[in-house]
Amino acid sequence: MSKKMGRPTENPRVYRIGIRLDEKHKKILDEYIKKNNSTITNAVSRAIELLEAETKK
Repeated sequence: MSKKMGRPTENPRVYRIGIRLDEKHKKILDEYIKKNNSTITNAVSRAIELLEAETKK
């Protein structure tokens, strides 16, 4: 039996992480997602990119 194929991508997301959030941070994340019509994955990716930019300062 072969694996199911998803959409081809140049940047596959192969890593899976799990986190626990408090109420405040979950609310912030939910509001961002709703306001920007985003997904949790895209919101977290953006946050990581902002952390990278901050680290490079």
